[in-house]
Amino acid sequence: MTAFHDAHAERSRLSTRAALASVSVALLLLGLKAYAAYTTQSMAMLGSLADTGLDLIASLVTLAGVRIAALPADSDHRFGHGKAEALVALFQIVLITVSAGWIAVRSVQRLIVGAETGAAELGIGVSIVAMAATLLLITYQRRVVAKTGSVAIATDRVHYQSDLLLNGSVIAALLLDQYVGLTGADAVFGLLIAAWLLVGAWRSSSHSINQLMDREWPESQRAAFLAAAADYPELKGLHDLRTRTSGSNHFVQFHVWVPGEWTVREAHDRLDLVEEALQARFPGTEILIHLDPHGHTDRETMLPSHLTERAE
Repeated sequence: MTAFHDAHAERSRLSTRAALASVSVALLLLGLKAYAAYTTQSMAMLGSLADTGLDLIASLVTLAGVRIAALPADSDHRFGHGKAEALVALFQIVLITVSAGWIAVRSVQRLIVGAETGAAELGIGVSIVAMAATLLLITYQRRVVAKTGSVAIATDRVHYQSDLLLNGSVIAALLLDQYVGLTGADAVFGLLIAAWLLVGAWRSSSHSINQLMDREWPESQRAAFLAAAADYPELKGLHDLRTRTSGSNHFVQFHVWVPGEWTVREAHDRLDLVEEALQARFPGTEILIHLDPHGHTDRETMLPSHLTERAE
């Protein structure tokens, strides 16, 4: 179990750093965009400001979520607190949806009224700075997600990926509105931004719901584990494999047939060594093995054959 706890601690440390980085960037961008939105009166910039404000709230919630998820298992949460990340991700998705709806309404109002923008240079300059800061952040977040699998950081990254499009749209809207003379371009870009945010929210929701519903690992991940298990003769009788993910932690449990002549101590010692070896190959994965006498079938807990089959 030491390998599991060490990997959990390392992922928690990386996730916390990523959450702190997103809070810092959100604070910087919020100040810059508030000034630019007031000066330019751009609907696209106002939409970008609103999204950044929600980004800040989401980043703060993400920080709290990854800290809660990092807490060790206790008597009330024997499997740990990893699902806090999925709950945080769903909260972020609600914020994205609210933001998109508000931007869409304001954009329609702008089309009807036909208001004009101003101070394009300031708006464009702020947007370029925002894009540079955002690009650095999402690059760092991508590295953290690759190492930790954190669903909260992955969803937070959706906010900032959309910010790249938001800021690019602000630049395009100001150029078209003030330099090309296409009145209404700013409001149209506001509607496109709202649509983009809704698409991102929909895509992000599925992963969080899957974790809360204890969905099985993707087939490729299950196949990789079974292929590794096939390297150990003691696991030849592996069956009733069940998997799930909670936050950045993975859980595997399965039954294995052992020779009837083995003593309980012998079976325990042999399988302990196998368990440690598998945990070293799959960091952050907690493995629970149930021993069955060879040929024994627990019909009350048997799953359909297509869910229990192992790789040969």
